[in-house]
Amino acid sequence: MDPTQIIIVFVSVTLTTIIAILSIQVWNILKEFRISIQKMNGILDESTISVQKVNKMLDDAGKVSGTVSEGVVQASGFINGIKTGISVLSSLTGKFTRHSQDEDKGENHE
Repeated sequence: MDPTQIIIVFVSVTLTTIIAILSIQVWNILKEFRISIQKMNGILDESTISVQKVNKMLDDAGKVSGTVSEGVVQASGFINGIKTGISVLSSLTGKFTRHSQDEDKGENHE
């Protein structure tokens, strides 16, 4: 064999070996990249679920505050009704008391 042929064979074998090693390394890098992407998708899914849970909690809190405010409004209306009833009764009682006192005065003056 001619020395030129030996050098060409040696360079071809060396380049083939280097390309094979680099191909294996690129394959491993792509595999790790795929695993990283899958983990990232899992994290994003978890964060989406967490956001959905937080939104549900906020909706539930809104419902609770709405229910409480309705109760407070109803209690306020009830108390105002009682106050109005008491004022009506006191005014009627006052009229009856004044009316009976006027009658008593009228009887005493006669």
